[in-house]
Amino acid sequence: MEIKGLDYNTQREKMILPEYGREIQKMVDYAVSLPNKEERQRCANSIIRMMETKIPQIRDYADYEQTLWDHLYLISHKQLDIDWPFDVTAAEKIHTKPSPIPLPKNSIRLRHYGKLVEELAEKLKTMEEGPERDRLVKYTANQMKRDLVTWGHGSMDDEKVADDLAYMTDGAILLDLNRFSFEKVTAVPENEGKRGKKRK
Repeated sequence: MEIKGLDYNTQREKMILPEYGREIQKMVDYAVSLPNKEERQRCANSIIRMMETKIPQIRDYADYEQTLWDHLYLISHKQLDIDWPFDVTAAEKIHTKPSPIPLPKNSIRLRHYGKLVEELAEKLKTMEEGPERDRLVKYTANQMKRDLVTWGHGSMDDEKVADDLAYMTDGAILLDLNRFSFEKVTAVPENEGKRGKKRK
């Protein structure tokens, strides 16, 4: 529904940097329209001071002045003809989206155990039998059980840990649950995190 006489933001020109507000945009548009370069320069200097008050935290950056002038250049649609105190030719880089972070080539097979357990399983595949491998098996299996309790809705199934470890090591490690003893792991109640909350 539209009401006659009201000016909706959706009907206005889209702002390039909305964090500065529409008033700054109007000031910049006015500065662009000034016929005298000296007047445009004075106006631009005033606008920069206003922009700085709009986002005071920008002063925390060493190159904040360069950033402000870059922003002014963009807000003016690159139309403001003044003597720029900084090189603003690279201003558009702020609109450049960062490259996506490449995902690992080998995705984690059982995500609830995490990357560390996956790496331990890979190491166990290549280790020779002996005390060192036995210690790493014990550490890995107990870590898997802790992860299972944390991320598996409180599950403490030793058999599942043994099956998952065999799967992750391609059968290299087969736990004998009649002889292997897990460390004691306490399940965290689901409402544990709610105890400290006040009732409304």
